[in-house]
Amino acid sequence: MTVTAIHKDPDNLTMEFTAEFDASPERVWQLWEDPRLFEKWWGPPEYPATVVDHDFTPGGRVSYYMTGPEGEKYPGWSQIVALDPPRSLEFTDGFLDDDGNEIDGMPSMTSRVEIADIGKGTRMVITTTFPSLEAMEQLIAMGAEEGMKGALSQVDALLAETAG
Repeated sequence: MTVTAIHKDPDNLTMEFTAEFDASPERVWQLWEDPRLFEKWWGPPEYPATVVDHDFTPGGRVSYYMTGPEGEKYPGWSQIVALDPPRSLEFTDGFLDDDGNEIDGMPSMTSRVEIADIGKGTRMVITTTFPSLEAMEQLIAMGAEEGMKGALSQVDALLAETAG
């Protein structure tokens, strides 16, 4: 299993995922940088992502939607805050309505991704910070923890498929 730890810290409004992969940091970085790879793992297996726009530059925006088992679409966005390839990235993430507008009352969250060589592979730590305890509880209740765990569970197979 790729996820080695999940830590929720309500006092600091964070949820942290640690995962390890049998691949170089550069290959793990490509999972974020390449929109076709990104959509193969972003979102749980039963809600695959489709990337609409992928401006993976500081200040750029990534827009996507996840498609549920019954064909329903759940649009989302990420605003890239900072990039330090292949070591780290930071982005703000949120939800969109069907017209591409941010949904009132739905909080956004900021995530920092740290990618490090650990000798026999790569460790990726994703730390998500929520704007309030209420937002943290709301998003976890909506499946943020299970969704990220499911998304990360797809990475090993994707890295094996793209090896070479």
